[in-house]
Amino acid sequence: MTDAYIFDAARTPRGRGRRDGSLHEVTSLALSARLLNAMKQRNGLDGHAVEDVIWGNVTQVKEQGGCLARSAVLMSDLDERIPGLSINRFCASGMEAVNLAANQVKAGAGGAYLAGGVEMMSRVAMGSDGAAIAVDPALAMKTYFVPQGISADIIATEYGFTREQADALAVESQRRAAQAWDEGRFAKSIVPVLDQNGLVILDRDEHMRPGTTVDDLAKLKPAFKDMGEVMPGFDKVAMLKYPHLDRIEHIHHAGNSSGIVDGAAAVLLGSREWGEAMGLKPRARIRATAKIGTDPTIMLTGPVPVTEKVLRDAGMAIGDIDLFEVNEAFASVVLRFMQAFDVSPERVNVNGGAIAMGHPLGATGAMIIGMLLDELERRDLSTGLATLCVASGMGAATIIERV
Repeated sequence: MTDAYIFDAARTPRGRGRRDGSLHEVTSLALSARLLNAMKQRNGLDGHAVEDVIWGNVTQVKEQGGCLARSAVLMSDLDERIPGLSINRFCASGMEAVNLAANQVKAGAGGAYLAGGVEMMSRVAMGSDGAAIAVDPALAMKTYFVPQGISADIIATEYGFTREQADALAVESQRRAAQAWDEGRFAKSIVPVLDQNGLVILDRDEHMRPGTTVDDLAKLKPAFKDMGEVMPGFDKVAMLKYPHLDRIEHIHHAGNSSGIVDGAAAVLLGSREWGEAMGLKPRARIRATAKIGTDPTIMLTGPVPVTEKVLRDAGMAIGDIDLFEVNEAFASVVLRFMQAFDVSPERVNVNGGAIAMGHPLGATGAMIIGMLLDELERRDLSTGLATLCVASGMGAATIIERV
């Protein structure tokens, strides 16, 4: 079995994800094609250079439906002989695209892949696909379904995290993201979004609020309290599943939860032999990948067991990892990860995360792999682990090692 290497990683800036956001008039197709063209130009991908484009996308309806991956290839300047595959593992879709591509390379099924994902949350609303897990009573009742915000609050309640801890993590995410941008730490990977005249629409993550303070966040009302305690009363559903809980502490709000944004990310992976033939130098090796299913009600605890699994599969320990990227879907997800592994906050999300910069669902998994690689190189460190919680109770993880 051969190894799979990362040769390049790039992303667009993240737009606000609202109708007044900079990217609202840009379709998922156009944004994906823009990024694929950038990867082609950056790496000289002429002809049938890669085996496939594997593209993560969560809400696969309307303009994001119909195998968006193949549409993006045809819209781009890539060779039409390159096919496309759209996949959906909810929030881990972009990471799963990268992991699937890496394991295809390892198995000898093609020399190289472009993998990543996109989500235009200002144009195709989250949940507009009418997913059965939320709307089919037979499944929802069986799984004790609650919305993700309630799940995040269950984690806080179960593991003892306070509103103050969640808000402090959010403020630090904002501070780190602003510092990373001010110091140009993302410059290697950012592909500005242009309009049809070649003018820049967006060249910086626009969701950030770098001046945010703990006092500012303390003024915000918990976002999921009413849906939990009043109607439709999801707290009662949760306590049927977890009768040891007397009540659910609602600590999450817009300021300590991930931002709704637009964006895309791509990673170029291949074998060392392919890279040599293309004249490209590998930046990192995909050391291990993993995915796992978890409790579908509390739902967002996946980063802990999937990290245990990927470390076990790689024959590694938590102390072997230099830096971590843990998607900031909600503050309690990251707090639980650090608690479970006794990991210093100084090694986790060192350039901020989705609370500050946003979480374009289908793209985030590929984004954090690229961010992790850039920071390992900047600090001259060796090994990093990226992981995400996943809707309906799953987790995904990737370990990369610089070469």
